[in-house]
Amino acid sequence: MDRTRLESALDSLEPDGFLIDAASDDANQLYLSGFTGPDPFLTLYADGEIHALVSGLEYGRAKREAAADTVERHADYDYEYGGREDRYDMYAAFIADKGVESVAVPPRGPVGTADALRARGVDVDVDDDDTLQDVRAVKTDAEIDAIRTAQRANEAAMQTAAALFAAATPAGAVDGDELVDGAGEPLPSETLVYEDEPLTSERVATAIETTLLEHGCALDETIVAGGTQASDPHDRGSGPLRANEPIIVDIFPRSKETHYHADMTRTFCVGDPEPAAREWYDLTAEALDAAVEAVEPGATGEDVHAAACAVYEDAGEPTFRTDPETETGFIHSTGHGIGLDVHELPRLASGGPELEPGNVVTVEPGLYDPAVGGVRLEDLVVVTEDGAETITDYPLSFQVA
Repeated sequence: MDRTRLESALDSLEPDGFLIDAASDDANQLYLSGFTGPDPFLTLYADGEIHALVSGLEYGRAKREAAADTVERHADYDYEYGGREDRYDMYAAFIADKGVESVAVPPRGPVGTADALRARGVDVDVDDDDTLQDVRAVKTDAEIDAIRTAQRANEAAMQTAAALFAAATPAGAVDGDELVDGAGEPLPSETLVYEDEPLTSERVATAIETTLLEHGCALDETIVAGGTQASDPHDRGSGPLRANEPIIVDIFPRSKETHYHADMTRTFCVGDPEPAAREWYDLTAEALDAAVEAVEPGATGEDVHAAACAVYEDAGEPTFRTDPETETGFIHSTGHGIGLDVHELPRLASGGPELEPGNVVTVEPGLYDPAVGGVRLEDLVVVTEDGAETITDYPLSFQVA
């Protein structure tokens, strides 16, 4: 956490304090408190200090681990297992004890807490600008290192997937007895087979997630989508994978130690891709290069997005920029910030903000059409003082021999 940047941003808000009521799976809560509490707890910023209020169950660990200046427990306010109204009385007393009469809350904070505090005389304003998310968008060197470490795990997991593809064989090319599926029916000749079993999206995803665990990361929503499934950018993929068509692998793990994410996408083809798919891959690699080249301090997220769009548009492919209603072509933004959330500021899209040193962004152009499938490539890029640094260290290679 950049404490100076944090204090400057939160001190600029009109209310006396900034309050979060959430568990640590809320990135703002984790960032402000530094505490991995699995149940909701209060964190209050006021007068340059951070105060946490946790249950007795979490008190000892919070005192050791939280980044707060003070940590108190429910018992300090004569509450532990009372009813809801008693809990809200405790919240109001905690806030008043810090000399605070008005608080700002994040736009997604609990409505019940806000209303209860108002009823108890605390002025509550919604921070519609989500100021803390803006603060989080600029990473410290330590945060960038945490993302870099998660990315190394990501690359090991991607290599696991690539090795499975390299070892797979189309069913029609397997020597010996005819291979059959679970119902006893012959496997289609293009079905990929590994160790005499169909190579499925689920099997590849399991291997990826196992590798991530071995490297201290976790993920349970890996995308391994082939064929027409790859034409939907967020289809996780299911069932047997096939030769000669694109397979999108998108991995976005979270470090179990630091809680920072990484993100990377590669597209593979086992066998011989159709000419359209090959053309799409080459265009997407060009769009990736153009977008990364556009990343620098002072450029906007819109500038980066425009660089990727221009490559596709010059080749005659539709984008949202030229056709907001298109259902094929380049149908998403070029990227997003990454950190404690896998999707955070800044956006690399139309209207995207000016980039600053310390931003860490994904750059992920892609093309989609059920007639071809999908192709997407994604790297992680850090905005530096004088340009940008790509921290992804994994090759671009479409065709798997």
